[in-house]
Amino acid sequence: MANQKQQPPDRNSSRVDAPDTTGAREAMPHFDICAPELPGPIADAALRSGGFPYDDKLAGKIYKRELRKLQIELLKLAAWVRESGERLVIVFEGRDGAGKGGAITRFTQHLNPRSVRTVALPRPSNVEAQQWYFQRYVCELPTAGEIVLFDRSWYNRAGVEPVMGFCSPAQTERFLHEAPTVEKLWSDDGIRIVKILLTIGLEMQMARLHARQHDPLKRWKLSPIDYEAIPRFDAYSRAFDRMIELTSSPCAPWTVIRGNDKLRARLAVIQHVLDVIPYADKDAAAIGKRDKGVVLSAKRFLSKGGEPVANGDTW
Repeated sequence: MANQKQQPPDRNSSRVDAPDTTGAREAMPHFDICAPELPGPIADAALRSGGFPYDDKLAGKIYKRELRKLQIELLKLAAWVRESGERLVIVFEGRDGAGKGGAITRFTQHLNPRSVRTVALPRPSNVEAQQWYFQRYVCELPTAGEIVLFDRSWYNRAGVEPVMGFCSPAQTERFLHEAPTVEKLWSDDGIRIVKILLTIGLEMQMARLHARQHDPLKRWKLSPIDYEAIPRFDAYSRAFDRMIELTSSPCAPWTVIRGNDKLRARLAVIQHVLDVIPYADKDAAAIGKRDKGVVLSAKRFLSKGGEPVANGDTW
């Protein structure tokens, strides 16, 4: 039946002993995504998991006030892109449940869909699987005056595909070698590229996937791959580290946004894009200052402490 509760392909694959990743809590209980209730220790640790620096979520009243100002700036950005013939690509990557879809929704909420579109490609067809890996993404690149947001992208080849065994190690290595060159060619042709990785802590991912499983309006978001996110959490961490290290470049740098608090993350995503694009009539006061506890450059992220590194990288 259409409304039947979706079950994991293998129930054991959704059970894992949550490791003590902070060194400051006792071992977590078994996590079962199908259990009616999320264990209290996981819920209690969720917001601060993964090094998130805040004890409380952002107040909704503040969020709504700041979001409105940022969305007004986004209208200026979109108008500038359209009138100047610019081409803008924004890549959204990250862990399952990290908030990519919610951030994209708030980004595009008041923008004209004629010049702003979201691309979320399905798994490649048999024909596409035999093509040059980047080929189907090239077809989705923006034309003059257009903004394209990729809800997952060619970086599947650096994240989910190697972690899930959907590609060979040689294919991943080739991709990591080719991606900076391909993006440099796009950039040299005039395409602006903004790459964002949304990340969340282990316990927060448990909480969000558990909530999706038990919400009939959100259960459609879960796929067999999502059920593997928890047991493969560390494998994804290693894959993302390597992806960022090898593919962050001057023309297409990675920015990492800690997404444990969805409201802060959504504001940070929009702020970052507005900050790095030189559109006309930019209101710096409306954009506000970068939250250094939430927004990390590639180098700060790879330093594993979020602290500035020796070369003067301060955000």
